[in-house]
Amino acid sequence: MASTDLKVRPVSGKADTKAFIEVAYRLNGDDPHWVPPLREEVAGTINPKKNGWFSHAEAQLFLAERAGKVVGRISAHIDTLALQMPAEQGFGPGTGFWGLFEAEDPTVAAALIAQAEDWLRAKGMTKALGPVSLSIWEEPGLLVKGHDHPPTVLMGHHPARYQGWIEGVGYGAAKKIVTYDLDISKQFPPIVQRIVAAGEKNPRIHIREVNKAKFAEEAAIILAILNDAWSDNWGFVPLTQPEVDDVGKKLKPLVFNDLIRIAEYDGEPVAFMVTLPDLNEPLKPLKGSLLPFGWAKLLLWLRKPKSRTMRVPLMGVVKRLQSSRLASQLAFMMIEYIRRAAVAKYGASRGEIGWILDDNQGMIAIADAIESKINREYLIYQKAL
Repeated sequence: MASTDLKVRPVSGKADTKAFIEVAYRLNGDDPHWVPPLREEVAGTINPKKNGWFSHAEAQLFLAERAGKVVGRISAHIDTLALQMPAEQGFGPGTGFWGLFEAEDPTVAAALIAQAEDWLRAKGMTKALGPVSLSIWEEPGLLVKGHDHPPTVLMGHHPARYQGWIEGVGYGAAKKIVTYDLDISKQFPPIVQRIVAAGEKNPRIHIREVNKAKFAEEAAIILAILNDAWSDNWGFVPLTQPEVDDVGKKLKPLVFNDLIRIAEYDGEPVAFMVTLPDLNEPLKPLKGSLLPFGWAKLLLWLRKPKSRTMRVPLMGVVKRLQSSRLASQLAFMMIEYIRRAAVAKYGASRGEIGWILDDNQGMIAIADAIESKINREYLIYQKAL
């Protein structure tokens, strides 16, 4: 059909919201490596009452229709905290975003992105970055390498054809982010083992498990370290308490004391590492729904998870210790302790670390030292408006 048959309009009401969610399942259903998210989770992400990100952001959702059939979707959004960040860190004044992007063909893709750009211009934005869905802390970037295997928990997965469609409407790469894959069934190289052993002899270092019974207190410690450790990174936007509260509700079932560690130095929390069993493994067969019996299967798995893969989504060391030998030592100790627990208790054999900015030399050095390899690459694109 000609492009004149195509209409892009704002989402309005429950029926549109449902259509916005459902189109992703139709367009990605034939991809054997796509993991259908739970529809309830997607609905929560786009609901301002259930996503703390909206406490400092606004978004408009759009649907593309052709002859009455939904053929694509996109979000356009502005994060007020991103607007306050230094421009040299990637965002700053005039920066808007689009995300939650799905399209049936390049014509639909171009129309959706153009609509998102128009909305951002009307709000005074001078630059668009995407895809970012919705927060930079959620699913940033477009998958450009690693289409041959499923994503781990909280990672995006996109058709390879989207890259050409986005670049075809004038977008260039702003930043590459990557994930690293490693075999955790075997011990790390001798040099790493020696660093860990030396740390264990240092009475000033204490690596402890989190206490899920004190979830709010532990989350506050991790949040404080995170916002300090990542503050100079490209694309940094501080995580806020409303976001932590809402993410905590979703992720609390995936929190296991021995998979999340806090490093203390002279009694002060200075580093952390969060590891999650790969929820996507039991989630994939459910096809986005907990009915009729999916909820029982998922609850059973969560009670005593066995997961081939563990993902490290977050890790940080306070800024004043970064680039020091101590920072690397603490990181290796946390990685090793969690590796042992993951293998012995959860049956894991594979780890995935990321995402990681491709110029984060400290994390790249750690990834190289434990003999991990890049398995997925994502690009965040930008364009002047």
